[in-house]
Amino acid sequence: MTTISTSESTIKPTDLRGILKYVPMFRDQVFVIALDGSLVAHEHFENVLLDIAVLRSLNIKIVLVHGAGQQLRTLAELRGIEITNPHGEGATDQDTLELATEASAKVTLTIMQGLSRNGLRCATCNGVRSTEVGIVQGVDQLKSGKVDKLDITLFNQLLDSNTIPVATPIAFNRDGASLRLNSDHLAAELASKLNASKLIYMTTQDGLVIDGAPLTNLPVGELEAFLDQQSDKIPERLLSKVQHAVKAIHAGTPRAHILDGRLFGALLNEIFDKVGIGTMVYSNDYQSIRPAIKEDAYAIYNITRNGVRSATLRDRSQASIEADIENFLVYEIDGSIVACVNLHGYDDGKVLEIGSVYVQPFYQNKGVGRKMVEYAATEAKRRKAQKVIALTTQSTNFFVKVCDFSEGTLNDLPAERRDEYTANGRNSKILYKDI
Repeated sequence: MTTISTSESTIKPTDLRGILKYVPMFRDQVFVIALDGSLVAHEHFENVLLDIAVLRSLNIKIVLVHGAGQQLRTLAELRGIEITNPHGEGATDQDTLELATEASAKVTLTIMQGLSRNGLRCATCNGVRSTEVGIVQGVDQLKSGKVDKLDITLFNQLLDSNTIPVATPIAFNRDGASLRLNSDHLAAELASKLNASKLIYMTTQDGLVIDGAPLTNLPVGELEAFLDQQSDKIPERLLSKVQHAVKAIHAGTPRAHILDGRLFGALLNEIFDKVGIGTMVYSNDYQSIRPAIKEDAYAIYNITRNGVRSATLRDRSQASIEADIENFLVYEIDGSIVACVNLHGYDDGKVLEIGSVYVQPFYQNKGVGRKMVEYAATEAKRRKAQKVIALTTQSTNFFVKVCDFSEGTLNDLPAERRDEYTANGRNSKILYKDI
């Protein structure tokens, strides 16, 4: 039996200073949050609503999707009606649809009342059009539906008017008939179509725990392999979320999270703390990044010339780049190199310097530089480095606000790099990040 603590966690993401550094990163982005019916019924659901209120206060746009499985089971037991399935993952007969419609309405009411108590605007709408699932493996799915079309204009109008759309697992088809949707599927569709930066499944279970080991950060490729080879180890009530998280990421959503919403501050901890408390699945943002080869030296030299001219980068000859090519990473799009970064080790590899970060002007302000630095930091961690450093004359805000570096002093540099820093006279800002 899982013991749920209602006391404050040792991590305090609600501390204003801890949250403020994330505000520029998430402001005006869309988060799609899927709430299990069991969580809405839980005594600690009010804490989830408070977390949502914090997100809205930071100008993060929220879309809520809810399930109603627990409420449906309760209604069925009270009325002695046998239902085809409680979670919208199989066929839905007419009796189940009618009970699901009633259960869904009650959940929607609970959520909207809670949002209203927290001073938040919200609305439900007919922005989801459904279509019949049809026959699957010879079995008629009856009144079960899937997303046919989303009225993205309507959802964006609600979001732009500071209103939280609340999407239900009951949706109408072209003829106005009700069909029952799987809420995990609906959330994934909304996340991809609304260009959400996060899809968050909130449950009354832990994140993924396999063979006693919690899976905290997973690239989507690893999770897919796990689904193919060991899906029997995934808890039954999380399997649908895992499957739809993978689909959402392949459709363009960068991050999907699965977390236990009963834990105090679960949502804020997952979003605003580096470690988090649930499972985060992420897209392979780095598929365009690769180690440089000798033939790349000329391209690296050319794209860094603008940085040299603006005094952003120190001057390096093509020959010196070629001699150091094994320490360069490049970002390639359609066969062309559009960005580069250099990694140089000190103190027997305990400290790695991220240098020569440059993105071609056309690709600037599109997240390429951030991906390059994040990948470089991941590579440093793989090499078992303890810290990464960066020296810059003009990109301090980028490293501090976007890449989460801290400003340091001369003492944060390895002795070898300290001597070189003093000698070159560039007076660069010294930034570092523990990994």
